[in-house]
Amino acid sequence: MAELEGMIGDSRVTVEGFRIEAGKVEEFARAITDPNPVFRDETVARERGFNDIPAPPTYPRVSRFPRYRPDDLEGYGFDLGFQPEYVLHGEQAYEYERPLQVGDVLTGTTTLVEVFQRDGGRGGTMTFAVYETAYRDESGDLVLTDRATAIETSGAVQDDEDDSSDSSADAEEADTAANGGTVPIAEDVSTVRSIDEVEVGDTGPTVVVKDLERKHFVKYAGASGDFNPIHYDEPYARATGNESVFGQGMFTAGVASRVVTDWFELESIESFGVRFRSQVFPGDSIVGTGEIVDDESDDGRVEVDLEATNQRGETLLTGSATASLTDD
Repeated sequence: MAELEGMIGDSRVTVEGFRIEAGKVEEFARAITDPNPVFRDETVARERGFNDIPAPPTYPRVSRFPRYRPDDLEGYGFDLGFQPEYVLHGEQAYEYERPLQVGDVLTGTTTLVEVFQRDGGRGGTMTFAVYETAYRDESGDLVLTDRATAIETSGAVQDDEDDSSDSSADAEEADTAANGGTVPIAEDVSTVRSIDEVEVGDTGPTVVVKDLERKHFVKYAGASGDFNPIHYDEPYARATGNESVFGQGMFTAGVASRVVTDWFELESIESFGVRFRSQVFPGDSIVGTGEIVDDESDDGRVEVDLEATNQRGETLLTGSATASLTDD
């Protein structure tokens, strides 16, 4: 650990020439099952006040493609000695200065901000690494900050032995599923623009993706650049101790982000973050929901708690988002 701790504070450029492209934005939106026309139709985007087509909140994952990595950099460029087959994506958070838009060309600088170990019990000794990446445009202006937590476990973590929830310092009790163990009907809500339109306890849209297939994970791999074979290669997944291939955590996060982008205007979203709790497998369904837990009427900001569950009512991820609304 001393060697790893000695790397804390080190920074390096990990993303170069990350160009936001219309075709890729549409592909990514389709991969997370988002039908919102603002992500594929320039006319709609301009009608909604954008200079060009904006990207979904979790689109920064596309920077994983090798063409954006200096000198074919692997991962975040820090050699921590982690075994890829035993690495979990524990948490992911974004803070936005503005939405990404087609035409942006970004550079990302990553800092290793924290490394620590914890006895996870079910997952053995776990090593945590927290990376923070600042993305700037060609003018040098900060566009967004990405904060990711990677967890190396001592072996494969089965779905009923999820250690990603242990990324909290305090043990959490088992959650009561938001969907009650059933797959509800998808529900829309009107777009919220004013702080006067909401109050604590309001619930947002219910986003439902039924009966996932392996092709969902393959499509997300192709759209995002996350080609870890554990998500599409059945023999490889089983050889590493998993019951099957399973979906990328950020695929589930992308589905959950639809709750926020269907509820609020994209440009009002200031932050989005998730903590991964369980894996999603072929045949599963994803149900995304959200509830307003705080509304600061003085500055027009609302805070939303998010949850994604499966058809058995098991929590796949929990999360939060903030949006800045008008006061009229």
